[in-house]
Amino acid sequence: MTDIAARYRTVADGFTATLAGVPAGRWDAPSPCPDWTAREVAAHVVLTHRRVLAMAGGPEPVEVGADDDLGVAWEEASDALLGAVSDPEVRDRVVTARFGDMPFGDIVSRMVCADTLIHTWDLARAVGEDERLDPESVTHVATFLATAGDAVRSPGGFGPALEPPAGADEQTRLICLAGRAP
Repeated sequence: MTDIAARYRTVADGFTATLAGVPAGRWDAPSPCPDWTAREVAAHVVLTHRRVLAMAGGPEPVEVGADDDLGVAWEEASDALLGAVSDPEVRDRVVTARFGDMPFGDIVSRMVCADTLIHTWDLARAVGEDERLDPESVTHVATFLATAGDAVRSPGGFGPALEPPAGADEQTRLICLAGRAP
């Protein structure tokens, strides 16, 4: 497994565990993403995966339906993305993304890992689960977000950076960098 695939797998495993732990009655809970419920956060992560897969020649992305099983949708999207980024031909293919042209693997390593990791925290916060994120993933995503600047900030995405509390740990600094209040 390549470094990119391994990094993605670690982040995806964290989201999988959080998604699996959502109590049945908590899907409508408000999330740290303005105007999004816990279900909408999870559906966004699935749709983002589908959109990225389409960049690499996968099928056109389809929105997650209101009655779709999020666990199944996530597993399919995550497995497909891991398969794509594990294939050297696909991983190295240059695709056009929001940040310009770049290898598919770079999109997964940077934006997909960042989006999935931050939304893992959002989902956990929304439903009262354990919010601890993988420390190595936090470091990787913080480095990316620090260099990406305002290109990653949009409604429903990452908001304006917040000032972290004095003495904040690395995860709290990352959450603030993504526009979330700890």
